[in-house]
Amino acid sequence: MLPPQRIAGRERRAFHWRTASPWTTCVRVACCSRLRFMWFALMVLTVLCVALQMLGVVRQARSAKVLKLVSEQLVRVPAEIHRPIKRKDWENLWSDSAAIAEEPVDQHPFIQRRDESENSPSEEGRDQVLEDTRKKLTSTTKAAPPIEANKLWLDQEFPKKPHRPAFPKRTPGIKKTPHSDDYNDKYTVKSRADNTVTCQPKNHIVFLKTHKTASSTILNILYRYGESHNLTFALPLNMHSQLFYPAFFAAHFVEGVRTRSVKEFHILCNHMRFSSQEVRKVMPKDTFYFSILRNPVAMMESLFVYYKAIPAFRAVKSLEDFLIQGRRSYNASVPNNHYARNILTFDFGLDNTAPENDTELDRRSAEVIAAVERDFPLILISEYFDESLVLLKHALCWSLDDISSFRLNSRSERSRRPLSTETAERVKEWNSLDWRLYQHFNATFWKRIDSTLGRTKLQQEVELLRAKRRNLEQMCLQEGGAVDPAQVHDSSLKPFQYGAAVIQGYNLRLELNNDTRQLCQRLITPELQYTTALYTKQFPQLAAVRAAAAKKIAASRNTATHRAVKRNIETNVHTAMTNNTSHSNTNKATVDEPSLHILAKSVHNERQNYFDVTRV
Repeated sequence: MLPPQRIAGRERRAFHWRTASPWTTCVRVACCSRLRFMWFALMVLTVLCVALQMLGVVRQARSAKVLKLVSEQLVRVPAEIHRPIKRKDWENLWSDSAAIAEEPVDQHPFIQRRDESENSPSEEGRDQVLEDTRKKLTSTTKAAPPIEANKLWLDQEFPKKPHRPAFPKRTPGIKKTPHSDDYNDKYTVKSRADNTVTCQPKNHIVFLKTHKTASSTILNILYRYGESHNLTFALPLNMHSQLFYPAFFAAHFVEGVRTRSVKEFHILCNHMRFSSQEVRKVMPKDTFYFSILRNPVAMMESLFVYYKAIPAFRAVKSLEDFLIQGRRSYNASVPNNHYARNILTFDFGLDNTAPENDTELDRRSAEVIAAVERDFPLILISEYFDESLVLLKHALCWSLDDISSFRLNSRSERSRRPLSTETAERVKEWNSLDWRLYQHFNATFWKRIDSTLGRTKLQQEVELLRAKRRNLEQMCLQEGGAVDPAQVHDSSLKPFQYGAAVIQGYNLRLELNNDTRQLCQRLITPELQYTTALYTKQFPQLAAVRAAAAKKIAASRNTATHRAVKRNIETNVHTAMTNNTSHSNTNKATVDEPSLHILAKSVHNERQNYFDVTRV
C-alpha cells in the first residue's frame, strides 16, 4: 500500500492536468508532433545520403569502365597474342597508325586530354605525344618490322607467306564447360561457328518394344549404347526376357525396384504392355519415350508364321483361311489370342476389341491416336527403317556410330509369303484400329522430317548410314550377311527359333582382333543372350545365385531322367526275355548287349535334346 504523501501527489498532478488551460495543452501537443517530425526528417536524410553514396560508387565504376575501353581502343592490343599475325592484321595495323598520323591533332581525344591536364597546347608537345603513341604501337606487336623515320610503309608490298614468329603457334582456347557428373559431357554436340551447345545426348529413354516391327534391332542399339556408356537398364525380374507380358506393366516387375538396390534407371526397353503411371514410377521425369509401328498387313503375315501355335491360328492352315473362316470362332478372352488382332493397340496398353460400326471405329481410333501422341513424342516406321534411325539419331542427339546396326530376329526369305490384294484388304478390316494408327503416324512421320531435317539432308544421312553398315558387314561378317540358323557356327550366338519362322543369324570372321571382335559380337548378339549378359553384369550376385539354383534343378532332373532310363532299359530287357521265352521254350533267353547300348544311347540323346530346349 502506498504512503499518503505519494497518493496526495498523484491526486494533485491529476487535478493539474484536468484544470490546465487550452493554450498549455496545444503547446504540449505541438512539441510532441515536432519531435515526431524531426525524427522522420532525420530518417529521410539518412536514406538520401546512403542513396547518393551508392550513386557515386556506380558512376565511378562506369567511368572507370569507359576509360578502360578508350585506352584499349587507342592502344589496340591484339586479343590473341599467341596467334601468328597474318597479312590482313599487318594492313589493319599500319592503316590504324596512318590514321593516327593523318588525323588532326586538335580532334584526337587522347591528345586533347593530355593538353587539358598539362596545360601545354604547343605543337612540339603534341608531336611528342604522337611519337610516343607510335612507339607504343610498335612495342605491342613484336613480329612487326621496324618503322623508319617519317615513313609508315603504307605502299610496301607484303610477302604472300609472312615470316614465322619466334613464339610457338597455338590454337585459340575453347572455354570448357563446368564439370558435371552426367555421362553426357564429353558427348555434347557443339556448333562449328561458335561454342554454343546445340543439343545434349539423352540418356533417360523408354522404348516400347512392339511385336514383329524390327524392334529387336532397335533393342540391340539401345543395349550397345547403354553398355558403352555404363547406363543402368530396367531389366525384368528374375532374369526374364520380358516384363511379364501380356500383363500390364507394373513397377515391381523391374529388378531392383523392391529392394531399392538401383538408385536410377536410364533405359527401359524390353517387351511390356504399356502403363504410363507405372512406367513413370520407375523412370525419371526427363525420360524420352518412343516406339515403332509397322504396316498391319505385313505384320499380320509375320505374326501368323511366328505365333502359329496360339489357339486362334492353330486350327487353320493359312492366313487366308483364318480371315475367311477362323475369325468366326475367334475368342479374345482365350490366352495368347491377343496376338491375332490389333496387337499394336494392345501393346500400347489400350483396348484392342473390334469396333462394332464405322462411328464407333472413328471414335475409338481417335482415342487411340490421342493416347499414343500424349505419351510418345516420337513414333518410328518399320518400312522406312533407315530414315527412322536418322530421325532417332537427331531426337536423341546421338552419333552415326550409335545407331549403326545389323538386322536381328529377321526371318529367312523362304519362310516369307506374299499376300494377295484381297487378303490385304481383309487384314486392314480385321485390324482396323492398328490400320488407323499406322496411317496417322506414317503421315506425321514425314511431316516431322520435313519440319526438322528436310528430304535432302535426310537422304544424305541415310546414305552415310548405309555405307557405314556395309563397312561393318565387310569387317565383321564371314559370309557378308545373315545365314540360316543351321549354318551358325557359334551356338551361343544362335537366335531363338519359335513357331514356323526361320530366324537367321550371323557368323563372325576368324581373323578379328579382340577389340574388333567385341564390337562385332555386340552387333550380332540376339536379344535373349544380350539380356542375360546385361543382367549378369548389372546384378552379379543375383545371377550367381540363380545359376547355382539352375544347376541344382538340372542335377535333380538329370538324376530323375537317369532313373527313368534305367527303368526303361530294365523293362525292355524283361520284355525281350519274355518274348524269347514264349517263342522258344527250349533255348535260354539271352539279351543282345549291343542292342541295349544302342537303346541307352538313343534315350540319352533324347534327354540331351530335352535339356537344350529347356535351357533356351
